[in-house]
Amino acid sequence: MSIPILCFVGRSNSGKTTLIERLIPELVKAGYKVATVKHAGHGFDLDTEGKDSWRHKRAGASTVMVLSKGSLAMFADVNDDIKVSELRDRFLDQSLDLIIAEGWKSEGFPKIVVVRDQLGEVPVSQEGMIAVLSNKKIDLDVPLIDPDDIPTLAALIVRQFPKRSSHELES
Repeated sequence: MSIPILCFVGRSNSGKTTLIERLIPELVKAGYKVATVKHAGHGFDLDTEGKDSWRHKRAGASTVMVLSKGSLAMFADVNDDIKVSELRDRFLDQSLDLIIAEGWKSEGFPKIVVVRDQLGEVPVSQEGMIAVLSNKKIDLDVPLIDPDDIPTLAALIVRQFPKRSSHELES
């Protein structure tokens, strides 16, 4: 069985990254092995000009991996419309219990919508929505959780996405 993917969606600066940052320790404390994937709609660059990896990439390598004790980084050319499920299947450790994806609101995975009252509503389909995190009242048929109530959010996720058994990891 594939590693489940849970998407956090919302407007820019709605607090998604901070919520995920606060949620991860709760899930780890519950015994989960978690990965995160962030969609950066405006591009990014993590490599450093002049470093060996940068030089390899600039020379034309389609993929460059950097390995040090305890860490791995990869810089790779990817299709502009790569799906989070492709990332999961091609690159991520299959012993994970959950992948938290920031973005990908239209890919059909379960999602939690983050809404702050100063930012207005998020134009997102209710299909697959399992909760809304908001500091204002929103009338939907899913749980409404205060963004500061991380234990309640973690409990919801643990119920919705039980840890994968060792049998599932072998298949």
